[in-house]
Amino acid sequence: MKITQAQSERHVLAVTVDNEPGILAKITGLFTARGYNIDSLTVADITEDHAISRVTIVTNGPPEVIDQIHAQLERLVPVHKVIDLSEAGPHVERELALVKVAGIGEKRVEALRLADIFRAHPVDTTTSSFIFEITGPPDKVDSFIALMRELGLVEVGRTGIVGMMRGAEGA
Repeated sequence: MKITQAQSERHVLAVTVDNEPGILAKITGLFTARGYNIDSLTVADITEDHAISRVTIVTNGPPEVIDQIHAQLERLVPVHKVIDLSEAGPHVERELALVKVAGIGEKRVEALRLADIFRAHPVDTTTSSFIFEITGPPDKVDSFIALMRELGLVEVGRTGIVGMMRGAEGA
């Protein structure tokens, strides 16, 4: 008997929820209880009266698992809407990272040159280090960080992914 594993897919879920205490714990608890992994999680208040928040979750799994996650999220009481941006159509994903690089001489010059190519901006500078701010799709941020490892990467802070459907309609 041969056991096959279903192909794992990356999905970005935009979840609109009531902004109330404990909602994030309910959502993460749903993932934890079922053994699902969260690759990225961001939360932001999206209304003027602070009543509604948007939770963006990046997760991986076979289609059946993603469907199950979607259905279980929709059943949570404070959840208004769940949209799988990965399946809903064209969307934009962005992430922000702060990347600290230490180095002198040629490594310092090369770090500045690469930062310029990636459109990363130095937000703090000393004679022996930089902190760069980079925004863009996650793969761009990953590539920049990988290159900085060779030049003296010290520390990285990432915000997590936010995503939005393209076009005039709201999610």
